[in-house]
Amino acid sequence: MEHDGRTGEPDKRAFRRELLGVRNRLTADDVRVAGRALAERALELPELARGRTVAAYVSVGSEPGTAALMDALRARGVRVLLPALLPDNDLDWGEYAGPDSLARVRHGGKMALFEPSGPRLGPDAVTDADVVLLPGLAVDARGMRLGRGGGSYDRVLARLERAGARPRLVVLLYDTEVVARVPAEAHDKPVHAVVTPSGVRRFPQG
Repeated sequence: MEHDGRTGEPDKRAFRRELLGVRNRLTADDVRVAGRALAERALELPELARGRTVAAYVSVGSEPGTAALMDALRARGVRVLLPALLPDNDLDWGEYAGPDSLARVRHGGKMALFEPSGPRLGPDAVTDADVVLLPGLAVDARGMRLGRGGGSYDRVLARLERAGARPRLVVLLYDTEVVARVPAEAHDKPVHAVVTPSGVRRFPQG
């Protein structure tokens, strides 16, 4: 998929629609198979293999599946943090203790999310993570990530920067979502690596 890389929110919106349209054509089997492959590839990352705390997220709909990866990390003794959406679109965090520790939560008219049902640890808990797994729709050759546009992870990245925390930033995508260029703005931060079902790609800062 090519893109001309013009900056600006209208351009981001159009690109998001295009990418979501492709995802929405995937079957449940496509998503499940990709999720298993994604977990295998992600566990090849040394940062995940030796990480003590990983901030992850529960995939929804046609997002690349994260369930197999979360369970594999937990089986290795990794502490897995999962986000809980706050009313202002910021993220609180809770610990993943297996599939039974998730609750389905609907936020207003938005898509229902699966969130940790245990104690909330506060928005700053993410600063303890060795690796932060980021959702996204695309990443380009510079490591610039295109998110969904809600701004939640922009807040997370800003919080990490303010705290002087430097976890490895890894985005999870389908193979076709690694593109030539995505629209980026001055505040956007590059990631260190992308994991897709076919492998891992690192970027200059990774």
